[in-house]
Amino acid sequence: MSAFRQFRPQALTFLRGLKRHNDKPWFEANRPTYQAEVLGPLKLLAEELDVRFARLAPEFVAPPRHALFRIHRDVRFSKDKSPYKTHAALWAFHRDAGRGVGRDAHGGAGFYFHIEPGASLVAGGFWMPPRPLLGRIRERIVDEQRGFEKLVRAPAFTRRFGALSEDDPGVRLTRVPRGFAPDHPAAHWLRFNSFTAHRMLTDAEVLSPRLVDAIMKDYAALLPLVRWLNATLGYPPATAR
Repeated sequence: MSAFRQFRPQALTFLRGLKRHNDKPWFEANRPTYQAEVLGPLKLLAEELDVRFARLAPEFVAPPRHALFRIHRDVRFSKDKSPYKTHAALWAFHRDAGRGVGRDAHGGAGFYFHIEPGASLVAGGFWMPPRPLLGRIRERIVDEQRGFEKLVRAPAFTRRFGALSEDDPGVRLTRVPRGFAPDHPAAHWLRFNSFTAHRMLTDAEVLSPRLVDAIMKDYAALLPLVRWLNATLGYPPATAR
């Protein structure tokens, strides 16, 4: 494979079309475009990130076979039976934790890239960890509140991401979770069910040949938080791959 250069405008055009015509006949008729303009470049991007993480944080990997999310939606328990996602995404994960993401997975914290017309983003952290892991994170926040706050209030972090993400439903509780006093000094942080931060990308940024350089700067700013979360769960940093 050749090295990643950039996404072309045709990638966003395809995803816009998929949003308007989210059905199998349209997708199959346009599959060559999907493979050439979305899937192919995304695989190359994953390969490039894998190489760069070997220098920045060797414990993180992004092999294309495991780093890319499927474009097919799981519609088994959804009222929306649209068969395809209208975005494409990848996940760089700790090599000891595996690629699992979300409530039912026991992977660790990692780094995310998402391409979608008008809604692309770069992110990192641990999204909606399973309850046992969430409990361990909260316990460490109680024990090391100042250290945690230093991470999420660092100038390099706040300049790029502002604060921990609170956009998705259920990410932050309205009350302090059971087992902690309502006026606990760490109450603000204990209410989080998810520990991620993100930066939105313009379409121009996504199509830029400097995309990899830009998102690696984001990942470098996210790295202290991601490593703190993973260390809490028993996934240590590495100095070599």
